[in-house]
Amino acid sequence: MKFINYLEKITGVDIFGLTSLCIFFSFFVLVLLWMYKADKKMLDKINHLPLDN
Repeated sequence: MKFINYLEKITGVDIFGLTSLCIFFSFFVLVLLWMYKADKKMLDKINHLPLDN
């Protein structure tokens, strides 16, 4: 029996896919908004952290 057959037996399983897509999309929109609003000096400091050894 394939995995898809198990999913078909669960009622309301379609809402899980939609919910995870919304969470994924919202996370990246929030990160983009933070990036545009963040202080440029702080972003420059974060950018150079791996090279400060």
